[in-house]
Amino acid sequence: MRAPIKDFYAVIPAGGIGSRLWPLSRADAPKFLHDLTGSGQSLLRDTWDRLAPLTGPDRIAVVTGRAHRAAVEQQLPGIADKNVILESEPRESAAAIGLAAAILHRRDPDVIIGSFSADHVIRGTRVFEFAVRDAVEVARQGYIVTIGITPTEPAVGFGYIKQGGELVVEGAREAALVERFVEKPDLATAKSYIADRTYLWNAGMFIARADVLLAELALHQPALHAGLIELAEAWDDRDRRGPVVDRIWPGLPKIAIDYAIAEPAAERGRLAVVPGHFDWDDVGDFASLTKLILNGRKNDLAVLGPSARVLSDAATGILVSQTSRVISLVGVKDIVVVDTPDALLVTTIEHAQRVKGVVESLKLTGRGDVL
Repeated sequence: MRAPIKDFYAVIPAGGIGSRLWPLSRADAPKFLHDLTGSGQSLLRDTWDRLAPLTGPDRIAVVTGRAHRAAVEQQLPGIADKNVILESEPRESAAAIGLAAAILHRRDPDVIIGSFSADHVIRGTRVFEFAVRDAVEVARQGYIVTIGITPTEPAVGFGYIKQGGELVVEGAREAALVERFVEKPDLATAKSYIADRTYLWNAGMFIARADVLLAELALHQPALHAGLIELAEAWDDRDRRGPVVDRIWPGLPKIAIDYAIAEPAAERGRLAVVPGHFDWDDVGDFASLTKLILNGRKNDLAVLGPSARVLSDAATGILVSQTSRVISLVGVKDIVVVDTPDALLVTTIEHAQRVKGVVESLKLTGRGDVL
């Protein structure tokens, strides 16, 4: 086993509720706190275990909401208190990752950081490790680096990265400049990307020297940068932190790191990509969760839940149960049933993306009790 990378720090943003997985994923129990793979532990814990060999257990920080602190610390008993970075309210990924970068840079000016979502599923840990080590070597040269996933199908649920010219960096086996980012395409466009072979899925992983990332933020989002620097200066002083957070955090701009840093860096030729040849999924909805559990077996019914009691006859799709009641599915195809003590969802795999609309409707009608 290779030694951890001595100047590398992993950051795990653990936010959002995963609204397309409602009512399984809730505001008080978002998807990163669930076991969605049958591993016996949460996605957050899987992410920690995947990163620890690269960093060591003392160099992983989690950025999460105040409401989730207890759950995060319960699932990650080895995490140091200083490495739990709490958001008072969600402000999008640029603020979350930028705050971690500013804090870690203040503690160690030479640190290289990598951001890896808490709720993605990765299979092929050794190959993942190779990709991260390559990305760190590219980042040492002053690039912001993303790991793009080699597509296995013309997926319409992911954004894409267009690779440009090859980038030769000592110690990195494979890298290229990023030509541009592409939003989620329609099916015909996605098929053309697969045929082109220069497009990768955008998995939202970013690796960079903290000083480089902060410099890009200062250039493109100066107000956000200024607020994060002031927060970082007070962060490790317990007496100062609270008042500074209460004053600055609510006013920070809400913007994703792709728009705040990655896309402008790509336009300036400062964004690189390392292809990741491992299985990856963001488990964005029940369709992707079904595919993940069944591993491509389309004529089966996926069942999730330790106490699920199901009778199935010629049914396909997914059943998620958090109750003890018997559920019978007869002759239904590609169905999605999620049974919880206070909410029931019934839809189809075809319409899985529309679950987010249900959550928005519940917000408008004031039904926060089931969110």
